[in-house]
Amino acid sequence: MFRRVVRQSKFRHVFGQPVKNDQCYDDIRVSRVTWDSAFCAVNPKFVAIIIEASGGGAFLVLPLSKTGRIDKSYPTVCGHTGPVLDIDWCPHNDQVIASGSEDCNIMVWQIPENGLITALEEPVVVLKGHSKRVGIISWHPTARNVLLSAGCDNQVIVWDVSTGEAMITLEDMHPDVIFSACWNRNGSLICTACKDKTIRVIDPRKETIVAEKEKAHEGARPMRAIFLSDGNVFTTGFSRMSERQLALWNPESMDEPISVHEMDTSNGVLLPFYDPDTNVVYLCGKGDSSIRYFEITDEAPFVHYLSTYTTKEPQRGMGYMSKRGLDVNKCEIARFYKLQERKCEPIIMTVPRKSDLFQDDLYPDTAGPDPALEAEDWFEGKNGDPILVSLKNGYVPGKNRDLKVVKKNILDNKAKNTEKTGPATKTASPTASIVSCICLSGCFSVRVCVSVSGCVSFLHYPSVF
Repeated sequence: MFRRVVRQSKFRHVFGQPVKNDQCYDDIRVSRVTWDSAFCAVNPKFVAIIIEASGGGAFLVLPLSKTGRIDKSYPTVCGHTGPVLDIDWCPHNDQVIASGSEDCNIMVWQIPENGLITALEEPVVVLKGHSKRVGIISWHPTARNVLLSAGCDNQVIVWDVSTGEAMITLEDMHPDVIFSACWNRNGSLICTACKDKTIRVIDPRKETIVAEKEKAHEGARPMRAIFLSDGNVFTTGFSRMSERQLALWNPESMDEPISVHEMDTSNGVLLPFYDPDTNVVYLCGKGDSSIRYFEITDEAPFVHYLSTYTTKEPQRGMGYMSKRGLDVNKCEIARFYKLQERKCEPIIMTVPRKSDLFQDDLYPDTAGPDPALEAEDWFEGKNGDPILVSLKNGYVPGKNRDLKVVKKNILDNKAKNTEKTGPATKTASPTASIVSCICLSGCFSVRVCVSVSGCVSFLHYPSVF
């Protein structure tokens, strides 16, 4: 009997390759704000990049085909009054993106199908509830219009974007700044990493802590925590000697980690990106010039190092493409959008295969764009696993639904009061200057403005949606 010396894995020979210069996005002023987020979000249609902006916060939204030099006059999404800290594309609508900012607001935007022609300043909805800057934004993986946000006020808020209301507020669970927040596979739990060095697994609807581990990583630098598809938690952080670490935890027994690995002594925060279909975790350190990748298995040591992709230029941020946007004909299993000082460079991760046929083992059915639940169903306590789609014939995107925001109409209450009291007893209301809902599905948008004096004005203009 011969002992197997090298562990067998179909991902052992994964290699990274940057695209040619003419397929990069050049002359982009990437944001210099001091916040450890990815600064980039990608979906099968667009790449969004947080940029430097004077007098507020802005980010670029570029169609994937808009490569080459980006003109300084290219339109941006620029409604925030403070720097943008985090952005996230909706998994159920490739034209909807949310942004969090230092101005304490979350804004949800609908991007035109062919990209921006003029600057986009009016969001579909503004979500106000945080008292300090909002640094984390994350859409629910399976329920439509459910959004999580975490701010420097140590609060986690879960929003129903379709009504613009904060449905769940987790106030007293975190005594310090929240470094990361992540949903599990079906969106029933969230996992957070906090400055108090504690990892928490939380049931947001019951507002209870299911599991927690103090001093998961003993170093003072920021930690990150993500859920894996089997329910385990993968964390990155620093040891007491400032060595970068990665660890694997079972939420049912968090006394000791399943596995711990020490990497190097660099001080860049490790951003983990996880592929649930292949169980591969990619680690991108801010300020590093490399991407390390590991395979998670059921065999000891459970976290297996695969390889490292290295370049000369350090990365200031990173975008990660979902499986729906990959080229299955080239055996592409991941694509990153590496942010440099003035450039965004796509990097393609490929498994070398001789056959031109579809590789079933590399591309199991993956999460599609259709939600399993509506927002009201999830808030009532229902759960749903992701609806899977096959990539065998290449993913064909369907038509995206327009995001509709329905707010309570203050005109109804005003009309009833007028009928009872008559026109002579009208009083000025401090909350009367409110913009009612915006119709996104028609060819024209109608905005109804009620002034403090009670006058009603109707503004018609072509819809940008």
